[in-house]
Amino acid sequence: MSQPATLYVVATPIGNLDDITLRALETLRQTPIVACEDTRQTLKLLRRFNLPEKELIPYHAFNERTATEKILTHLEHGRDVALVSDAGTPAISDPGFYLVRAAFEHGVKVVPIAGVSALTAAISVCPLPINRFYFEGFLPHKKGRQSRLKFLASLSLEAIIFYESPHRLLKLLEELHTYFGDAQAMIARELTKVHEEILVGTLSELRQKCAAKKILGEFVVILSPMSKPTELSKPITEK
Repeated sequence: MSQPATLYVVATPIGNLDDITLRALETLRQTPIVACEDTRQTLKLLRRFNLPEKELIPYHAFNERTATEKILTHLEHGRDVALVSDAGTPAISDPGFYLVRAAFEHGVKVVPIAGVSALTAAISVCPLPINRFYFEGFLPHKKGRQSRLKFLASLSLEAIIFYESPHRLLKLLEELHTYFGDAQAMIARELTKVHEEILVGTLSELRQKCAAKKILGEFVVILSPMSKPTELSKPITEK
């Protein structure tokens, strides 16, 4: 049997395709197999940068375990694989964990190709105290959601970071108000895209602003439980 190859965990743009790194492009150019969330999205990316056609293997939340076995077979036979998600860095609230763990267990070399992440992008422009933060990501949709919020509220945290979809954003803001009071928070929407927007204010102010408009896009919510209302309760950037 051939020596195990390398699994590359490749970060891709979260919106603006110009954010892709030179190293990511070179890795995708040379790697014969790409494991991806949505083959259509990855194909668009490859074509946008005139990269060679690849063998694309669907790897998403509904087939992680079965797809991992197929990908491991390729790796163990000496074929490098690049893992990408639809946007951002794999395994951060995106598929990737099972494959990375299995690769380590089978002695496969795993190499991160660092790049864009909605998490770090939002943190970098947050005007609230965030030297230490807790990344929660997506809360459970139903079962365990309130228990999780109660647990977070019991901790002394400087900042908590959530991911949220547009149709649950108002619900999240209401729930955070229930458990944390009218704390300061920042909402980052559609980062790096045309309609990028960043709002800072108390939870009640943010809910009022969001309720008054059509809610579209993907959201990062940074909650600062210990911060008091300040002059930051206004849009920081709004396009």
